[in-house]
Amino acid sequence: MPISPRGPEPDPPPEGAVQPPRGDLEQPGPPTDQAEPGPDAATGTTAPDDAYAAALRVAEDGWRRALADLDNLRKRHTRELTGQAASERARTAAAFLPVIDNLELALSHAAADPGAIVEGVRAVRDQAVNVLERLGYPRHAETGVPFDPARHEVVGVVQEPDADPNTVVQVLRPGYGDAERQLRPAAVTVAKRE
Repeated sequence: MPISPRGPEPDPPPEGAVQPPRGDLEQPGPPTDQAEPGPDAATGTTAPDDAYAAALRVAEDGWRRALADLDNLRKRHTRELTGQAASERARTAAAFLPVIDNLELALSHAAADPGAIVEGVRAVRDQAVNVLERLGYPRHAETGVPFDPARHEVVGVVQEPDADPNTVVQVLRPGYGDAERQLRPAAVTVAKRE
């Protein structure tokens, strides 16, 4: 094995291994006697340390900028989400304003014909049910349907000879919404199994 001026050559590393940088691959620089002294010439530090420190500063700066961008994005998202929630609340409340107006109108005519008042209140109830349906919460008050634990809440079990077992006999309180989006289940009585 020939010996180079730098000393004996080491054995080659195994295939696929990460190799450390070799000194003979460095870019040749100007001769040391012609180079201008750098800012660290008095302390004796070398230029690669300055390059690593500069690269570290650049990486830290990029990291801090990314962190600040993420924080700004999080704050903007929170503001937008709060604004959307307020907008949805206002839209839902506005949908119920005609219902309230009609209830006040019915109360103002309370001294009139009681039959007309009952019809007016029934119309207002239908209007409120329609508003809930438009918002995505349809009313469920069906009898004779099979009991569904996702849509019904059993408050009583009765012996009903004309009804199939485990079917809804009476709806005490209607339910609103579907199984995935439900405001409340219907409170029902169910026919007893024999």
